[in-house]
Amino acid sequence: MSHNDVALRRSRILLTGYFLGLGVVMAVWGARMPAVQHAAHLTTSSLSLVLLAAAAGMVAGLQAGGRLARPERLPALLISGAVALAAALALLGQCRTLASLLAAALAFGAAHGVLDVAANTGAVRCQNAYGTPIMSSLHAAYSIGALIGAALAAATAGTAHSTLFLAAGATLTVGVLAAVPRSLTLSGTDPTPLSPHEGRHRTPGRVWLLGALAAASLLGEGAAADWAAVHVHALHAGTALAASSVALYSTGMAIGRLTGDRLTTRFGAPAVVRAGALLAATGLATGVLADSVPAALVGWAVFGLGLSGTVPSLITAAGTHGPRAVATVSVTGYLGLLAGPALIGALASITTLPTALLLPALVAAALAALAHRALENTAP
Repeated sequence: MSHNDVALRRSRILLTGYFLGLGVVMAVWGARMPAVQHAAHLTTSSLSLVLLAAAAGMVAGLQAGGRLARPERLPALLISGAVALAAALALLGQCRTLASLLAAALAFGAAHGVLDVAANTGAVRCQNAYGTPIMSSLHAAYSIGALIGAALAAATAGTAHSTLFLAAGATLTVGVLAAVPRSLTLSGTDPTPLSPHEGRHRTPGRVWLLGALAAASLLGEGAAADWAAVHVHALHAGTALAASSVALYSTGMAIGRLTGDRLTTRFGAPAVVRAGALLAATGLATGVLADSVPAALVGWAVFGLGLSGTVPSLITAAGTHGPRAVATVSVTGYLGLLAGPALIGALASITTLPTALLLPALVAAALAALAHRALENTAP
């Protein structure tokens, strides 16, 4: 094995660690949200403001990361973004007032945005150097990290959230600092740029289409995170069984991403995303319309499996247009993640929850229809 091959493998392992750590942190934060609310005596509307501050910070961080994520700056962005995220998580655990939570959440979101762009840009460059798809496996690390973080939060339910946030932040910081030498030698190759003609006339439209599809995919992720357990519980399942719907969705997502690179290599990204989106739409629609707990649980698992390859493929395609395009697609995608659950709630209030949950299934079907147009000629 050549020196370049060794360096590239180390870079892939390093990026896997960053994605894993990001997944753990985000799951720990989300899972212990009720404890944060209780410690600061927040109303539901006040907690919404905290989440809005985190979202605003994330958008700002994504935009800043897109402007700064040049190859020579990636190591610094990865290190600083991860350390800042860890520090912000620890700080969130100490906040006991709305004002302090708003400030800490803003910083947390900004660090998340910077790290997100840096990690995905590094992943695009690493994948390009490999010459074969690896993006799905890197995103699988995020999904696995989220499962680990959720399990950790559940296992430490009797421990103060401030202690958990501090421990998680300290662990992430130690890991990042230990990996500094590797981070400073991050390997990769820039994607082949589009021709001047394509850059002038096709780049903006293609990037916005990629962003719209990312929003469609993440609308589904938001629906699963916020409404899957509610849906299953409404079918008269117990609390634990209802909560397992989110775990099944996440497991389907992780399994799909672990196998996604091989499928993309064999069949191409457009075919994989199209087939996956159709599978997701069919699985969720069947699970909702069947009106039974077993069907609903299987439906959410299949939904996660089907959507698993979408975001990695969209990020790969965006990477062809540079870091700013990665940031644009990420920002647009997160709008779907943030707006989707609220939209489903509004639809449920005027119809029924099962009817409203057909929305992400319909959106997945639309994603399948547009996949080829968005992803053609985007192989690494």
